[in-house]
Amino acid sequence: MFSWVQFTLFPHFASERELGGLAASQRGNTRMCRERKLLIETGIIEAAAEGPKMKVVIILPTYNERGNIVALLASLQNEFQRLRHDMHILVVDDNSPDGTAELVRETMCRYPNVHLITGEKAGLGAAYIRGMQHAIGELRADVVFEMDADFSHDPADVPRLLGALEESADFVIGSRHVKGGSIPEEWSTWRKWNSAGGNWVARYVAGLYGIRDCTAGFRAIRASILRQIDFSALRVKGYAFQVALLHQAVSLGAVVKEVPVHFIDRKHGHSKLGLNDIIEFIINAWWIRMRASRTFIRFAVVGASGTVVNLGVFSAALHANLNKYIASPLAIEVSIVWNFLLNNYWTFKERRTRDRTRIKGLKFNLVSLVSLGVSFATFIALTLFLPRVPVQIDQLAGIVPATLVNYFLNSYWTFRAHPEPETDAAESLLPQEPSRVNRSV
Repeated sequence: MFSWVQFTLFPHFASERELGGLAASQRGNTRMCRERKLLIETGIIEAAAEGPKMKVVIILPTYNERGNIVALLASLQNEFQRLRHDMHILVVDDNSPDGTAELVRETMCRYPNVHLITGEKAGLGAAYIRGMQHAIGELRADVVFEMDADFSHDPADVPRLLGALEESADFVIGSRHVKGGSIPEEWSTWRKWNSAGGNWVARYVAGLYGIRDCTAGFRAIRASILRQIDFSALRVKGYAFQVALLHQAVSLGAVVKEVPVHFIDRKHGHSKLGLNDIIEFIINAWWIRMRASRTFIRFAVVGASGTVVNLGVFSAALHANLNKYIASPLAIEVSIVWNFLLNNYWTFKERRTRDRTRIKGLKFNLVSLVSLGVSFATFIALTLFLPRVPVQIDQLAGIVPATLVNYFLNSYWTFRAHPEPETDAAESLLPQEPSRVNRSV
């Protein structure tokens, strides 16, 4: 007779007698539902699949990981059995002298979804860049994972990160610093301070304020986000890559979600983090801050030129005996057109937006109506309550609040960056650095 697990998984094989017996007992059905729910929650069986099937590539950068890599590959394969997606593993080995790559090649005979590329040791960031370019360009991945190869990241957490990505996130972080996450209690005070300090620098120097774990190396990222990133512009090769990549994704408008994980200290081998990595990390954080400030600086320059245009048109209109209440909005509108052209083709030219220029122009003008209202209301209020003040000063004062409104609305709406849709077009891929490929599909 079929057990309830058999009936749940293979109902089309049950006889009418068995179906009738199960239907006769409401209590049995209730118990069966509860137990099935428990099995789903514990991962013994998988719930009904929803949404499109994705090709997922987990990148494992390795250098002297002979003691971990075989067991990790086997553990990941076990987790893949719980997932409905097309799961792959890409090992990026930096020519490990301990023979890590040879062990991976042997494992590839048993697992056709394991791939390997090798190259010279140039840092964690350089390895991830090679891996991401290969995953997107050669393996045609829809989702790319970052994961340590030393069991610091639990393979059992892969389905949780992937589930968060399926819930509309673009960039999922296995976070140690949100509620439910943790770092090893046995870590030394220095290592705890180093981790906390790195996140502090990333959040308050690089500007990633809303993210709790900016330096985490356990991530799931949509390929559509990675396709938009110019890796050569990141200017990093070591551990600073994690913050540089995250900042680029956030700048592109990626939806970031943090999933709590327990970080596990490695049992074999030793950490590759060195003093040079720490120095590069700090320098890169300040570089990111300066690059991020560049947009605001450009906007300020455009705003200053717009102010000159505004006051020039206003003065010319007054000189032509035009009523000041007509000259003011006219000058504002001319400066708005001026600012849009400069912002579209200079300030925000690096942002990839969905809208065409004319749509952005329409949005810019809608925002400008709000700014016009703010500026004109300020102008009227000052001329009424401070009649002795020159009208040019009133006009200048109205520009200040209007500029702030203009910047925030246009930055986060008109010129907001959007991820590109998934595409198989070869021209959408980033140029790939040469690497020796040992296996691909």
